Amino acid sequence: MELTPIQKEILITLINLYRTKKQAAKGEDIAEVIDRNPGTVRNQMQSLKALGLVEGVPGPKGGYKPTGATYHALSLSEMDKETAVPIKHNNEIIPNATASQISFTTVRHPDLCNATVHVIGDIKSFDVGDIITVGPTAVNKLVIKGEVMGRDDTANTILFYISEMISLPKKPVKSYIKRKPILIPANATIQEASRILSENKIHGAPVQDKNEIVGIVTLTDIGKTLAGGKTSLKIKDIMTKEIKSVDGETPLQEVITIINKEKVGRLLVKANGEYIGLISKTDILDNLGIY
Repeated sequence: MELTPIQKEILITLINLYRTKKQAAKGEDIAEVIDRNPGTVRNQMQSLKALGLVEGVPGPKGGYKPTGATYHALSLSEMDKETAVPIKHNNEIIPNATASQISFTTVRHPDLCNATVHVIGDIKSFDVGDIITVGPTAVNKLVIKGEVMGRDDTANTILFYISEMISLPKKPVKSYIKRKPILIPANATIQEASRILSENKIHGAPVQDKNEIVGIVTLTDIGKTLAGGKTSLKIKDIMTKEIKSVDGETPLQEVITIINKEKVGRLLVKANGEYIGLISKTDILDNLGIY
């Protein structure tokens, strides 16, 4: 079905308004969004109704709503239930917008990687040179960031150069625990704890007292203590007593969210009520292949 540019623009706007307000959209509202004369929109609606792409809704709250054929005509998938894929413009989320399709256009180019994102929602705020972020996607938690190269309002797509792209694994965090946690006795001296951390090439470790984990100590804690001249303190005196932990079945992407929310560098991992290991930001970056 060949549609004119204005017909495509009207249908895209109709879908956006219908998704946002969950009710029929009036011709005047569509005309205001696309900056057209309301009479022009009404005339086009007659043609679109004849094509089966628009359904008229009578009554005070009436107007127009899209049909299943509308999505097909615009190469969109109609879903009864969908997971929104956020779109950010210069790090600000575009309200009521979602990515419906992402296409990579230059995967064989040795220096460039471009993509086109088909958006359901308003993209008119994007200009060349702006920063766009797409994601995370529902299944693979793919996040793409780049610089806008162009915008096609009739297709509601944005072409951009990709500067960053990452997909967060779905595997549970316990899959990334390679060894049991190195434990430091609560009554250990600063020198003893430093040696344990250094020998195991780790930055921090849980603190144990009478077979119970009572805190976490890091090289940063030790460094601050030494800088303050308090060399005689025990590890139990300088450790962080508030223990942050996650269940071993927690997906890695959720662990990243928790680390950022709690503003910590590492989390203890539990399975069957017992601590099985420790995972840090560095561990996560290593597992994502970011060095």
